[in-house]
Amino acid sequence: MIPRIHPAFKLNGHSLNQEGVMIVAYSYIKEGEEWERQIGDFLLSWLDDFDVVTVKTSGSTGTPQEYKLDKQHMINSAVMTGKHFDIGVEKDVLCCLPLSYIAGKMMLVRAMTLGWHLDLVEPSTMPLKKSEKCYDFTAMSPLQVSKSLEHLHKTRKVIIGGGAVSQKLVENLQGKQTRAYHTYGMTETASHIAVRELNPTYEESYTVLENVTIHKDSEGKLVVHAPELTRAPLTTNDLVELIGSNQFKILGRVDDVINTGSVKVHPAQVEERLSHHISELFFISGETDEELGQKVILIIEGKERDLRGAFKKLAKFEVPKKIHFVDKFALTHTGKMDKRVILENLFSDHR
Repeated sequence: MIPRIHPAFKLNGHSLNQEGVMIVAYSYIKEGEEWERQIGDFLLSWLDDFDVVTVKTSGSTGTPQEYKLDKQHMINSAVMTGKHFDIGVEKDVLCCLPLSYIAGKMMLVRAMTLGWHLDLVEPSTMPLKKSEKCYDFTAMSPLQVSKSLEHLHKTRKVIIGGGAVSQKLVENLQGKQTRAYHTYGMTETASHIAVRELNPTYEESYTVLENVTIHKDSEGKLVVHAPELTRAPLTTNDLVELIGSNQFKILGRVDDVINTGSVKVHPAQVEERLSHHISELFFISGETDEELGQKVILIIEGKERDLRGAFKKLAKFEVPKKIHFVDKFALTHTGKMDKRVILENLFSDHR
């Protein structure tokens, strides 16, 4: 299928129909920088006559995978987002995410589908710094938001995705003019299927979008039913607590659970409590231990320092048995901590 371009769509101030989008795509590919060539490649694949688009998962917790998404599902996702956040035609929107992964691709799909006026800028940690206009809607990573707090007033609404939001960032968002939301989703669902508000109201639980239903399987993993976004129900690796029929809290990932002395520790819960006391980038992981089976370890970016005060609110088995300080974390192309690479580098250095 060749998707329709909304007649109100603008890209960097220029009104573009299908022919115009194709011309821009070829120009980006021929003359653009790497981030612009990614845009051109996606636009050409979006406007070809195939029914699917090949996308990559981020690879933040494992090897990146290729996945084929139905264009119609991506269009449906765009419509659902526009409706949920009340972002109608001719709104000014900023895309500051790389087009190599689903989050950036979907900002462009939303704009072309819903008739937004989209500005595309090179992805950076401070994308709003040089902006001279106020946007109606922006999608950013947690790192971008944390680095853009003094410029956040330049967007009326921001959705934050692609990683966990620390308690420190939540606190820093309070009182800002910008309405901030944390999204939950994955490549396979063409972006988010659930949202929780962070500012001005703080919500701990995610609420699913319209026409999305959820349940837990026998292992406690979230199962998503979204017929407009996926061909079949999707079982995630996220362990959840269900709240009513349409809300949930994330407890952690099933493949992240640390079994230490027969006690199961969920890294995400430990990280949430530690985020009140640690401002640097960090994460909790498990390491093989002869006595315990696994032991809890803390990996933190920065110089070595005393962190015992940060552990006071942790249960006995949650307290890290070892702390590893790393000068600089490896990041994925989307700006997430690349835990797989960080751990590989760490333990190869310690052999």
